[in-house]
Amino acid sequence: MKKEKRHTLKKLLGCVGEYKKASFLAPFFIVFEVIFEVLIPLLMAQIINVGMDTKLSAYSLILTFGNLDVYFFTMTDRIAYICTVGAIMVAMAICSLCCGILSGRFAAVAATGFGRNVRRKEFYKIQDFSFLNMDKFSTASLVTRLTTDVTNVQNTYMMFLRICFRAPVMLVLAILMAVTIDGELALIFLGAVPVLAITLASLAAIGFPRFLAMLKKYDKLNITTQENLTAIRVVKSFVREDHETEKFRQVSSECQRLQLKAEKMIVIAMPVMQLVVYTCMILTTYFGGNKIIAGRMDYGDLTAFISYITQILTSLMMIGFVMIMIVMSRASAQRIVEVFDEKIDITDDNADKSLIVENGDVEFEDVEFSYSKNKDNLNLKKTNIKIKSGETIGIIGGTGSSKSTFVQLIPRLYDVLSGSVKVGGHDVREYSLKNLRDSVAMVLQKNVLFSGTIKDNLKWGNENATDEEIYEVCRVAQAHDFIESFPQGYQTDLGQGGVNVSGGQKQRLCIARALLKHPKIMILDDSTSAVDTATDKKIREALKDKFNHITVFIIAQRVTSVADADRIIVLNDGEIVGVGTHDELLKSNEIYQEVYNLQKQGVE
Repeated sequence: MKKEKRHTLKKLLGCVGEYKKASFLAPFFIVFEVIFEVLIPLLMAQIINVGMDTKLSAYSLILTFGNLDVYFFTMTDRIAYICTVGAIMVAMAICSLCCGILSGRFAAVAATGFGRNVRRKEFYKIQDFSFLNMDKFSTASLVTRLTTDVTNVQNTYMMFLRICFRAPVMLVLAILMAVTIDGELALIFLGAVPVLAITLASLAAIGFPRFLAMLKKYDKLNITTQENLTAIRVVKSFVREDHETEKFRQVSSECQRLQLKAEKMIVIAMPVMQLVVYTCMILTTYFGGNKIIAGRMDYGDLTAFISYITQILTSLMMIGFVMIMIVMSRASAQRIVEVFDEKIDITDDNADKSLIVENGDVEFEDVEFSYSKNKDNLNLKKTNIKIKSGETIGIIGGTGSSKSTFVQLIPRLYDVLSGSVKVGGHDVREYSLKNLRDSVAMVLQKNVLFSGTIKDNLKWGNENATDEEIYEVCRVAQAHDFIESFPQGYQTDLGQGGVNVSGGQKQRLCIARALLKHPKIMILDDSTSAVDTATDKKIREALKDKFNHITVFIIAQRVTSVADADRIIVLNDGEIVGVGTHDELLKSNEIYQEVYNLQKQGVE
């Protein structure tokens, strides 16, 4: 457990980066702020003693402040003494205030910079995740880790810079001053230390698992919210608002329950610490008053002692508060470091960065694949096939037959368990991921567009593309006409996620975006399902006519979408059970015959 904590701390502190200077200056000024604060009660004691006219000669003071040397030895100089010491107190208070402002500013700069670095490192790490890595974390969980968890850690870092230096320095100096004034009275607060220590230890032991459970429930709350907002049109079309509201209420209530359970620790801790503080103050006042009556202590000394005992116990309470913050943020820190520590499943560390894809040849050699990396649970089994550059390959099969899995191995979105996938005559692992994926355009089942104009979205394929190149690919994707029908044409704002266009239009825009990459290989993963058969045919014909040098993979549920392909691969339960043209498969492959006949009957 200690090793895990050290690892988490080391990983997070590595994100301080360029804010080390601010992280040093914040506690530096805090130390001087505390020194001034601790000296002020001592001067106040002198003022009270002089004002009360008690044993002045015993408390005569030589003050040195800048070039000012003032000597007081007689009762007649009482007013001047009080004014001078008061002026020094004001000066110290101003210096303390200035140091506090500077420390607060540097702490804020350091903490917000630290939070930015943590968030950036986490986001950059997620960008390097393979599909397999992404499968381990839900989207909502990653959002929580990038927002709520980072905020918790950032706030704790600020408290650490300010309180973890302020409290110990004040504690030590205040103890020294209190012991100097009266060693016997100083014994009172020693009894408070075990009580506070036990309270804080209990907080750490009980609080951490509660806050961890609370954050996990936050993930579920985010999932529910994300699903509802993403599918709001479906919710309304099925009149499921009441159902979704009740589901959200249940998750939200559970989240509230766990949060209350976790924060009960804070509710319990603060009264306990305040009880200890006030008990010590009462005891100090009682025993100190008796000493004054007996003539063994002065009024000013008791006032200063109470101030120091307050500072001592306040320091302990501040340490307790930081402990609570650490307990709260420890769960967040652990979740963030889980992302940092996630081993990237796919890297190109050993790739030849200069190797580029020369052509669209694709070859599968004894390929086996499993999402769970378990050889006894294969999703793709002993797959062997060669595809020449420029071929159009149709892929058909039932749900769960691993059609998408097959094509996702080509741009190395997943890595094979055994065997090899070759592109352009080289194993895909020999290419850098950038060079490989720049040569493979993939239109996934779930079409995604981003906020911005149509033109902005298309330029994801090639940010330097000319207007003529954009128009050409849009004509091939049968998108140019409907884009031109909009009042703003290619400058039409799509809205978040492309909400301003239909499903079929969105698919055609995604195809055009992919073509703008000028790839060697293009994969259409059921990406014309929302397009009518006539438009689907036009897209395929245009691809053949304008981009016949590209190797095209078409995954489809409709036989008509792959019927004119050069070859068709039939997949069943992760195995290739047939390869051939439409006519050849109709004669020899039972699965293809069954799919064709069922669809033909449906049309009739």
